[in-house]
Amino acid sequence: MKILRNIQISGQHGKPILLDVFYKENRKPKPLVIFSHGYKGFKDWGCWDLAAQSFAQAGCFFVKFNFSHNGTTSGNPLEFGDLEAFGQNNFIKELDDLDSVIHWVKMESGFKNERNINNLTLIGHSRGGGVVALKASENQQVTKLITWAAVSDFESRFPKAEQLEIWKKQKVVFVENARTKQQMPHYYQFYENFQANKERLNIQSAVRNMDKPFLILHGAEDMVVPIKDAKNLRDWSKQGSLKLIGQGNHVFGGKHPYTEKTLPKPFEILVNNSIDFVKSN
Repeated sequence: MKILRNIQISGQHGKPILLDVFYKENRKPKPLVIFSHGYKGFKDWGCWDLAAQSFAQAGCFFVKFNFSHNGTTSGNPLEFGDLEAFGQNNFIKELDDLDSVIHWVKMESGFKNERNINNLTLIGHSRGGGVVALKASENQQVTKLITWAAVSDFESRFPKAEQLEIWKKQKVVFVENARTKQQMPHYYQFYENFQANKERLNIQSAVRNMDKPFLILHGAEDMVVPIKDAKNLRDWSKQGSLKLIGQGNHVFGGKHPYTEKTLPKPFEILVNNSIDFVKSN
């Protein structure tokens, strides 16, 4: 298996994008899969590497990447060393980053015999699931969509009333990272950017307008994003199918760091269902 790590490409917002590529080198065009991480996530978190290897082993060309403003750096992609960038992130930047990755994979001549650019599946976890749903709806190059524990709405997750006013007045709020104990800033620009792009960032509208095969996978025991979100996505979509993963929490049994050699059972089921969907006609 060929694994290329920490390839640096240019982003559209002043920060680079790091990505990893996994595939079996055989000069045969393979289904292209691009994975987007979620909130406070990064491409090397927990089980993502094992998942990538599973996709490649099954005959996919798999790409995972760090959003340019996720708070990690090109020098240290495993830690949140740039909290200022984290605070300046927003949904439009993430959509643009995903566009940059799609364009790079499509244009990179070294892969031209290894990936089929006419067979492109986007996968996103949690908040990343909302981002890929938007992108799949607006980008005609995307042929299939898979969401893992995805949100179905961005607006409802913003602070309301008094809390929103405090955020506006102070220009920043801090959220503790439960794993690292870092105080992670969210600047008010995040909300302003959402309001300025509210129509484009409406996941319900995007999914209703999309007519592509769509697999919705959600942990039956997810305590972070309710199953209702998964049911919303299914109900709004023309070609959506929902599968609940038994004993699956929000990360399907994964954790960080993850040192086991095999995936947790719920995660294995998640990956196998996803691979079958990617490879189906």
